[in-house]
Amino acid sequence: MLVVQIKPEEEILPKISSKRLFIFECLGCQEIYFPAEEVEKFIDNLKEEIVGKASLDYLCNREFVKEYIERYSKQIKKAQILLVFSCGVGVQIVSSLLEDKIVYTCCDTLYLNGFQGLTVQEFNCDQCGECYLNYTGGICPIAQCPKHLLNGPCGGSQNGKCEVDPDIPCVWQQIVDRLAKLGRLDKLEELVTPRNWSVSLISEPPVKRFP
Repeated sequence: MLVVQIKPEEEILPKISSKRLFIFECLGCQEIYFPAEEVEKFIDNLKEEIVGKASLDYLCNREFVKEYIERYSKQIKKAQILLVFSCGVGVQIVSSLLEDKIVYTCCDTLYLNGFQGLTVQEFNCDQCGECYLNYTGGICPIAQCPKHLLNGPCGGSQNGKCEVDPDIPCVWQQIVDRLAKLGRLDKLEELVTPRNWSVSLISEPPVKRFP
């Protein structure tokens, strides 16, 4: 089972101050605890202009999200920032479909023991407990990099391809390209606190798995 919890206000509010917002809210699936009341309270307390809001099930479903993006296209176009309340998969879907928009997640996703459904999807959430997507343009280096690197590409990455599998792109190259497109390369210069690996599904810092 997954648990979604809202990030601390001090981690979100400075990023969105005086901006026009559009909000995506995932109402969750059976394997996820979603704090709906806390989310609504957080949204109600926002002082920024909210130009629109889409609440839907399964924000992890690309085709479903496409329909909502088309439905709310005028409001989304007006927004300067998109806020997403969901697990990490939903955030990655939204940012991949709206690459010209700044997308911020307002949630962290944590793992609890128990059954999780199996879904074929292009993105994954490693339930690390401290979502990193706000620093990387909505592309997750923990879930998509085989080495879970958080400080840039490894020395084996060549020509934008992954050292582990040269047939797949280096996720850190994708992150740099996305941030450059958004004019947000300065995000890579921000200092972040050491991660608390005790709340991660991995439960310990990643180790090198390949020679």
